[in-house]
Amino acid sequence: MDQEQDALRKLMAGSYKDFTRLYEEYAPRLYAFVLTLTHSETVAQDIVQETFLKVWLKRDQIDPSCSFKSWLFTIARNHLLNEFRNRLNRTHFLQEIGMEEKELLAENNVELNLSIQEFNQALEKAKEKLTPRQRELFEWNREQGVPVAEIAARISMLEQSVRNQLSQAVVRLREELKSFSVLFLLFFFH
Repeated sequence: MDQEQDALRKLMAGSYKDFTRLYEEYAPRLYAFVLTLTHSETVAQDIVQETFLKVWLKRDQIDPSCSFKSWLFTIARNHLLNEFRNRLNRTHFLQEIGMEEKELLAENNVELNLSIQEFNQALEKAKEKLTPRQRELFEWNREQGVPVAEIAARISMLEQSVRNQLSQAVVRLREELKSFSVLFLLFFFH
């Protein structure tokens, strides 16, 4: 059993020491990720704190055999999307992230105004353009958080072959969803 899985098991049992260790390991990366997307130190700090609060409160739902990083970044992504939805229409938020409304329009960053429902519809359409194998691998890895090694074992495929298929799928989806670039990054990269 690796150290992270051991720490996760202890966290599930209520170990604040292991929670703190995981926080110290992941908080800086999570903060950098959120800061890159929001350009707001305050928002990034809030998202990190809310994310780890949820980890603590939902610690009994942790699955040590799954990717903690994926679960953690999914929680942060959901908080961030809620933050965007709640603040997007307020000029105050645009100023917080260092952008004027006209800059948003000029840069065609209209994806922030798009609803998650629209993104999901576009994603489903885009996934239809993948091969059946690419789609299956993408859904397992990026949507369900199944590690590449586990996928390779499930389907008796080399890990590198799985990575290659995933890479091809991501390139295709990124091209198909370029008008949703921020949401695509939020959902599938961490």
